[in-house]
Amino acid sequence: MSQSVIDKEKLNLQPKKFNMWLFIITSFMLFAAFTSGFIVYTQGSADKGIKIILPHAFIYSTIVILLSSGTMYLAFRAAKQLQFSKQRQYLWLTLILGIGFFCLQFYAWTVLVKMGVYLINPNASQSFIYIFTGVHLVHILAGLILVINSLVGSYKNAPPVKNIFRLEMASIFWHFVDILWIYLYVFLLLNQ
Repeated sequence: MSQSVIDKEKLNLQPKKFNMWLFIITSFMLFAAFTSGFIVYTQGSADKGIKIILPHAFIYSTIVILLSSGTMYLAFRAAKQLQFSKQRQYLWLTLILGIGFFCLQFYAWTVLVKMGVYLINPNASQSFIYIFTGVHLVHILAGLILVINSLVGSYKNAPPVKNIFRLEMASIFWHFVDILWIYLYVFLLLNQ
């Protein structure tokens, strides 16, 4: 591929990256609104905080998502070094860890139900746990779709520019959902 063709490919991909950043900013604002709503609700209510101990599954899922961020970083680094078999290995690990995170979150919900904490609850502070984690799981699902897209693309002999770009988009989003989960988990811990 000539340099001018590569430059043109990169130029055609830039609007997609801009859209990704717009989506991330919008998602950040959504979660800021949720946490602000929680704070306003608890300040004007007799229910100060969620008044439960969070399930241990949340700390395990935090460890899992941190590990998945590491494997995503390694996949991106391998792609930039044109080591596509390593890229695929790390993407598979990221996908497996992402699914593990998803399952741990569902398990945490079953623990919450056993504790008598439901989505519809007289203490709306506890309902926020489901809102925070549920909307975050939708973002995880979107991230898993991006990881799968990168994985499928790595098996096709796409030009390296497209392969790396696809993985860069997935990586940006995956690291965002990782940071977002850490923020939500710490927020919930501080309000339990």
